[in-house]
Amino acid sequence: MVKKINKDEIRRRIHTRIRRRVAGTAERPRLAVFRSTKHIYAQVIDDKLGRTICAASSAEKSKGGKDGGNITGAKLVGTLLAERAKEKGVKLVVFDRGGFLYHGRIKALADAAREAGLEF
Repeated sequence: MVKKINKDEIRRRIHTRIRRRVAGTAERPRLAVFRSTKHIYAQVIDDKLGRTICAASSAEKSKGGKDGGNITGAKLVGTLLAERAKEKGVKLVVFDRGGFLYHGRIKALADAAREAGLEF
């Protein structure tokens, strides 16, 4: 009998390999990204303390939630996250693409965060 592996399981394996090398500290926290079909989520995490410093998503009511599953929504989330991170005093981060390809919405979020002032 052949065991079928779905795309999510493959992504989780890739993310596990990435997490072996990428860890967030207080000086340089990890910017973790997750995307679903409808929304995109990002958070800045200090892995040493196990705490989320700030987060943003396209599902937030304050943002309106209209552009969730597209590149426009990803850019808005990246900009919003960078603004919240700067308010908390975070400028340097390590980017964790979460096992997703660095392409499309993931790339748009990263580029928007860079333009808004985060360095990685």
